[in-house]
Formats: sequence, structure tokens, C-alpha cells
Amino acid sequence: MTTSSTDYSSVYRKLPQEEYDDIASRILYEDNHVLVFNKRSGEIVQGDKTGDEPLPETLKAFIAARDGKPGKVFMGVPHRLDRPVSGAVIMAKTSKALERLSREFREGGAGKTYWALVEHCPEPASGEIRSWLSRNEKQNKSYSSSTPRPGAKEAVLRYRLLKPTRNYFLVEVQLLTGRHHQIRCQLASIGCPIKGDLKYGARRSNPDGSISLHARQVTFMHPTRKEAVTVTAPTAMEQM
Repeated sequence: MTTSSTDYSSVYRKLPQEEYDDIASRILYEDNHVLVFNKRSGEIVQGDKTGDEPLPETLKAFIAARDGKPGKVFMGVPHRLDRPVSGAVIMAKTSKALERLSREFREGGAGKTYWALVEHCPEPASGEIRSWLSRNEKQNKSYSSSTPRPGAKEAVLRYRLLKPTRNYFLVEVQLLTGRHHQIRCQLASIGCPIKGDLKYGARRSNPDGSISLHARQVTFMHPTRKEAVTVTAPTAMEQM
């Protein structure tokens, strides 16, 4: 069903057909409780000072149109991705799902795997980075230290080199804690800034303002079926 044949609530804006089709093409998984979406760099998961429409609002408009919903659509955010990061992001379609998924992410139960293009080959080619991250709110930046500092939080990730690409190195990261800018900061701390990430030492920006960090795969316990669900978000990073 398309926007042209659907009478939906005036609560949400009417999506142009091209945008409607684009949103539909990027839904990676959906049932009555959960929606997993392939976010593009530049899209925001939560509202910010720019006033740009966050993804949950766009998805509400899409579902209202697609399903002909006469009232409001529920779309909760159990976790988030930074604006310049792309990839799989989970949305909760019910309050029960939001509560349970939020708890799972908060307690570290969800599995999150990222791909990153970095400027230098990591040494060693695989390993664990364990450090303490301090967040500077004014700079919107985190700093890594090998020893605890007041206010710092312990951060842990595992990485492995997948392969060299034409100009960079493709690294897979398993995130074990969820700290502010953790992957960006910790990879930079071992001399491997992410392509396009000027904030953490990349040589040049990407033309579109993105950074080459992609939430490749997420595994979570389904909030009602109590079974593990794994969703993979496609990317062309290996060709860059």
C-alpha cells in the first residue's frame, strides 16, 4: 500500500512517494513489537538543537500511512547511534518492548558489532581495548586514559582486522560497553582514527560529513518471544 491510496491520521506529515519507498527499503526486520532500521549517516535517532526530524517521527509517519492507522503510532528508542554513524538501529513499537529492550541495552545484554574503516593498520591485528573514558560536554568529545580518573567510566571493546581496502583498513568491533563516542575514541587511542572523523584525528573529512563507522549487526532477546534475534545491516565499506 502506498501513500496515494492510504487515508491516515493528520497527526503525521504525508511522506512523498520517493521518501516512503526509501523508508520501506531500509526496514531490516519488523514484527508487532520491534522494528530494526538501516540508518544513514546524518539521520538523527533523537531530537537535537538542529530541529531536524528524528527517525522515530519519520517512521511513525511511514507506519501511519502504510497501515492506515487512525491514531498515534508508538515508536520508542531503546538505544541510539550518533548522527554521523550508519547502520542497524532498533525501535520499539510497544511500551512493553521499549521497557524490556531498554533494560537489555542498559545491562549489556544486547550484542553490537560495528565495521569501521580506519586510516592505519591496527597493531596487533586483533585484540581488546580496555581504558577509562572521560566526556567533555562542552567539546562533545571523549578522552581515553589507561588509568581511572574522577568521573571516568571503564570502556571495553574487542576488535579484529578484517582486510585492507584500497586506501584504508576494515576493522570489526564488538562493543562490550556503551560509552560516549567509545569506538571513535578508543580506536583513535591506538593510532587508528576512523575515516572522516576529524574530531578524533582523521586526516580529512568525508564529503558528506559522515564518518566510516557502521552498526553492522545487532543481536537482542526478543521482548515477547524470548528468543535471540540477529539482524545485519548491509554496507559497501569493504569496497572503499
